[in-house]
Amino acid sequence: MIIQDSSRGPGFLLTDSAHLLRKLIDRRLQPLGLSRAQWSILAILFDHDGLSQSQISDELEIEKSTTGRLIDQVEKSGWIERRPIPGDRRLWGIHLSDQARRLIAEVESVILSTRTEMLRGLSAEQQQHLSEMLQMVKLNLSAALEFHQARPHAHRLEDAKRGEKVE
Repeated sequence: MIIQDSSRGPGFLLTDSAHLLRKLIDRRLQPLGLSRAQWSILAILFDHDGLSQSQISDELEIEKSTTGRLIDQVEKSGWIERRPIPGDRRLWGIHLSDQARRLIAEVESVILSTRTEMLRGLSAEQQQHLSEMLQMVKLNLSAALEFHQARPHAHRLEDAKRGEKVE
């Protein structure tokens, strides 16, 4: 039975590993006054300074309202600033502050050392293979989610035909 085998299944291992990684990074970033979620915003802006809140939300793959609250927190800490986007009075670009630029090297060191610990014991080839496999898993799940979102009623009809409760 799948429930009894949950401690060894790939879904459990992926979920548990992701949870442990998030927890470890959050603990290591805490002395710098950052959470992993806040760091995610800084990392995106480091590569693409001036993105809008909507663009950041798309990059993080989270809801726009969640992104807005996160940006508010990071802005209060002084790591980012909002500036008007020329030509569109409704949009604001999010930019790294000088304070954040100085912090990035420290944070990057924490992230890289954590990644090294996470992958210890795996050869470079194994690490590459793992990344490729996880990318495929992510693509498969993303496609399944898109299909489900595009056809939510079809799944309910199929469930009803099988005699399952439909809410």
